[in-house]
Amino acid sequence: MMIRRANQADLPSILTIYNEVIVASTAIYFDEPVSLENRLVWFEQQCARNFPVLVAVEADHEIVGFSAFGDWRGAWPGYRHTVEHSVHVRADHRRAGIGGQLVEALFPYAREQGKHVMIGSIDAANVASIRLHQRLGFSTVAHFREVGRKFDRWLDLVFVQRMVDGIDVQAQ
Repeated sequence: MMIRRANQADLPSILTIYNEVIVASTAIYFDEPVSLENRLVWFEQQCARNFPVLVAVEADHEIVGFSAFGDWRGAWPGYRHTVEHSVHVRADHRRAGIGGQLVEALFPYAREQGKHVMIGSIDAANVASIRLHQRLGFSTVAHFREVGRKFDRWLDLVFVQRMVDGIDVQAQ
């Protein structure tokens, strides 16, 4: 498997993975699948901000996952050193280490851009994702109760964070 920067031709595969996650899980708090145009706008915004979109590609050139990061808290100047990431893996390739590789591959991009903290927002019931992030050095910093709603039930959201520049101010 190879991880590389995504290009526009990868968007249909990214869309398929994204929409499968929307329909089948609470990992994304959307109720309805999104369009290819939606992903194109997102991708162009990522490119304009020089934020990475990475894909995991198998030997047969199939895309089996993707990751990205973007502004946290809407690009407020005080948060310019913090990014929020997302990672999604095709259902038939989960629990094979691909998600961890995709998140780890984001760290050099964050460091190159002078980022200090990477945040992740995880549905509290997604124990596998929480454990994955713990293995990658993320710490749970917040647990918000019943802040989301999907599939006719309230959802809790967990925030995790990790320093990406090697400087943990709290540890000093």
